[in-house]
Amino acid sequence: MTRHQPAKPQLLSRAERYAAGKALRSKVPRESHADWTPRSSSEAVAILAGTDDSRIPELLPIRYERMMVSPFAFLRGAAAVMAEDLAGLPSTGLPVQACGDCHLMNFGAFTTPEENVLFDINDFDETLPGIDFAVDLKRLAASVAVAALDAGFSRKAARLTIAATVSAYRRRLRRLAKLTPLEAWHARTELGQELERIDDPALRKHVQGLLTKASRNPQQDSNFPRLHAGADGSWSIEDRPPLIYHLPEERDSTRSLQAHKVFHHYHETLPPERRVLATRYGLRDLAFKVVGVGSVGTFCVVGLFMTADDEPLFLQVKEAQTSVLARLTKSKNPGPPHQGQRVVEGQRMLQAASDVFLGWADDSASGRHFYVRQLKNRRLGSIAEVVEGEALTAYAELCGRTLARAHVRSGDAATIAGYMGASEIFDDAVTSFAMAYAAQTALDHEALVAAKGPVKTAQERAKAA
Repeated sequence: MTRHQPAKPQLLSRAERYAAGKALRSKVPRESHADWTPRSSSEAVAILAGTDDSRIPELLPIRYERMMVSPFAFLRGAAAVMAEDLAGLPSTGLPVQACGDCHLMNFGAFTTPEENVLFDINDFDETLPGIDFAVDLKRLAASVAVAALDAGFSRKAARLTIAATVSAYRRRLRRLAKLTPLEAWHARTELGQELERIDDPALRKHVQGLLTKASRNPQQDSNFPRLHAGADGSWSIEDRPPLIYHLPEERDSTRSLQAHKVFHHYHETLPPERRVLATRYGLRDLAFKVVGVGSVGTFCVVGLFMTADDEPLFLQVKEAQTSVLARLTKSKNPGPPHQGQRVVEGQRMLQAASDVFLGWADDSASGRHFYVRQLKNRRLGSIAEVVEGEALTAYAELCGRTLARAHVRSGDAATIAGYMGASEIFDDAVTSFAMAYAAQTALDHEALVAAKGPVKTAQERAKAA
């Protein structure tokens, strides 16, 4: 009997892939990434309004209140707007698993099971495979531009900061392209090592503080749920309205969750060894949590789980809707059909060390898809803290290097490196785009403020209630 050998995949050398990327410049010139044609700001307001129907109505004022604070806050919440804008711009066709909402504040630090403190992307609500690498990079560059201008940087200083960010991405990706696939896969950004290469004293102090903070109990953070001890010795999540609170006893399907069914489904999505770990904790309480700017109005709850010895574990159950990047793909249903699974698979692909409790589930009553993760609070801080002492450039470079590391896990580093090249042509083009998009974002922010008028603050709403 003749034994049929499986067809061997066609593998190209690093040099061949680099040359292919270089040849792509003739079809999509690097200079074309500077392209941006201003549009009406009313279009941005309309796109945002179009996402309101899928959100909890009473939380929309919080969303718009946050977005109206500044152009940077607007950009954070306007991932759908930027995705629509990027859909019409030049595309290299060099795909990666995209973060999808890659702005400065979607990076942070966390502690691995080995007690290493890593810096990485930490928000994956919009992640999607098969997206051009420049999509994430342009959103990151735009956020740097808006943050720099908001902080009072001159246009020249802002351009230098953006260019440094893009250059940091390009240079690290070129270095990673020279490694074996396995070496590139295991690359990571350790904060302890980054501390040694940060020259800016303000950022060094901030990162050192973060390393200290990472070793503390996360409940010391003001944004983390706190435990409440009942008179009978039972434990629950402390109500801290308007951001963390228990759902009313009588509620419609928009505010309900079949918790035990959801967590049963979630356990089934975990690898066997992690399923064993999860079953050593039992559900004690559930509370609603208002989440970040872009996600305000989506359904999110925190589950308090405890062992028989009252050792706590907080799991976040967050609604996953269709990625805004879906409009950039030709497929009508890109990625897994389950939106929670899409987020989990994207996070595992992009992060150097993912949460051991990552899983997904759905609620048959509401039809919602969710992803589940351990609740942590390890963000670097606000932009105001980062730019103190003009540390923004060093921080933005750190984000650029981290994004490159994330992209090489799914993208062809040699081809992307060949396309970008060793010169600053690509850097300059993306910098010009980012500056132009920052001007557009400022106009969009003004249009939103004009359209919404005065929005009641959280304190005013609580007083009225």
